[in-house]
Amino acid sequence: MAAPKQKAGEFASHRAGDGGATTPGHGIHHAERKLGKREVIAIIGGLALAMFLGALNQTIVATALPTIGRAFDDFENLSWVVISYLLTSTVVAPLYGKLSDIYGRRGMMLVALGLFMAGSAAAAAAPSMLMLILGRGLQGIGGGGIVPLSQSIIADAVPPRERGYYQAYTGSIWIIAGSAGPVLGGVIAEHLHWSMIFWLNVPLGLAAAAMSSRLLKLVPVHERAHKIDLVGAGLMMAAAIALLLALTWGGTRYPWLSQQIALLLVAAAALTAAFIWWVLRVPEPFLPIAVLNNPVMRAGSLTTACSQGVSIGLTVFVPLYYELVHGLTASDSGLALIPIVVMTTPGSFLSGRAMLYMKHYKFVPIIFLSVAAAAVGVLVIHPLMPVWGVAAITALVGIGTGSSYPTVTVSIQNAVAHQQIGVAMGAMNFFRALASAFVVAVMGAIMLAQVGTAPQRGAAPAVATVAQSITTADLSRTFSYIFAVAVLFLVVGIVALIVMEERPLRATVLAAPARETPPPAAAE
Repeated sequence: MAAPKQKAGEFASHRAGDGGATTPGHGIHHAERKLGKREVIAIIGGLALAMFLGALNQTIVATALPTIGRAFDDFENLSWVVISYLLTSTVVAPLYGKLSDIYGRRGMMLVALGLFMAGSAAAAAAPSMLMLILGRGLQGIGGGGIVPLSQSIIADAVPPRERGYYQAYTGSIWIIAGSAGPVLGGVIAEHLHWSMIFWLNVPLGLAAAAMSSRLLKLVPVHERAHKIDLVGAGLMMAAAIALLLALTWGGTRYPWLSQQIALLLVAAAALTAAFIWWVLRVPEPFLPIAVLNNPVMRAGSLTTACSQGVSIGLTVFVPLYYELVHGLTASDSGLALIPIVVMTTPGSFLSGRAMLYMKHYKFVPIIFLSVAAAAVGVLVIHPLMPVWGVAAITALVGIGTGSSYPTVTVSIQNAVAHQQIGVAMGAMNFFRALASAFVVAVMGAIMLAQVGTAPQRGAAPAVATVAQSITTADLSRTFSYIFAVAVLFLVVGIVALIVMEERPLRATVLAAPARETPPPAAAE
């Protein structure tokens, strides 16, 4: 019996490598070849080193900041070494997703790695703090594409039903790198020159590019003609930069109620309004209306934004809690943070396995996130809990936040048209980064109100100095409020996950969600 006829232009070609494209819009339907497990593992292997680099460079610099500040005799602008990477990597994520939908994932991954290595070399050779900050910004322009591109490549290779299984492995790579970053950065800063932190990226980046160039040829390519909305991209990036600057400067460089922060927030709101106006009038906007209006995309992005925002926020403030409330040293506080980082992997793995075998695959992350919220709630009531109890609670948070990652990622990929997966992954990571900055800003505002100062990135010791004159009871009450913020965001994420539609996961890569053509026998 003949296969159902495909609508012209509804799907693009399906091929491997970079040659032999089929012109979109001619209605030619290629039979989909399912990749074997060995091929998928080889593809993930090709992505592993690139993902490792992307995660490593979000955390490796933190422990080396004091050394860098002394080297340039500039502590005032030190936080920009982190902020410049955060800004550029956040705003370019949606752009990479869009460009990869047009020009292919493999080529854009090589571009991202090339920019990443160029920025690393520029930062390593920087003769001044300004040049170091600019190099980090260029590094972020490359590094910001690694995660959404990796997610989109896996979506090209693996059907949604099986995708959660492999997403768990990629999540593990990300967590391992994030855990190793502070340790490796501290060792290099203490025993080698700080520039080795950035020089290290060059040979590793070359190896990642070589692996990606070779192994990503196995990835099936599904092309579709797109137009690049430069105006929309510019408006969205400008709005994000203004908001991120307000969130990172508020309570640190400027008071929250200062004129500078108010102007940044007004600019962010105005640019966002202009972006929405533009999206509604252009034929093919930077963020398609179909993606923004997709209920799974909205609820899923809110879930991952809240859960990952809490994870990042606690990673920033829990070490400070250990130091100020329990009197741990900085190194011991770092070790006590391991549970929240390490336990993300089993949470991600269990959630991914649930998607492979369970019809109601949301059940696992809903339960784990609920347990995490309840556990942090205990810490709100008893902030003077022993260190082992706090470690157990943060381990539960790690399991809960880790469980949401594969479920939300795969659900969004399953719910949008395949030719929009790249832009959907870029948008999801964009919103997640904004939420992380927002959660950290809210927690920092509480610290500012209660202690009189907030932990500027790379300058947490300033809080410890001020807090010496404050009683342990007062400090524990301050952190009780901070943990309450974590509970609030976790609850919002749980509600969004419950609301998110649980659509059946496809067993093929290309089939359009909710638009399946009925078999000929059922046709009228």
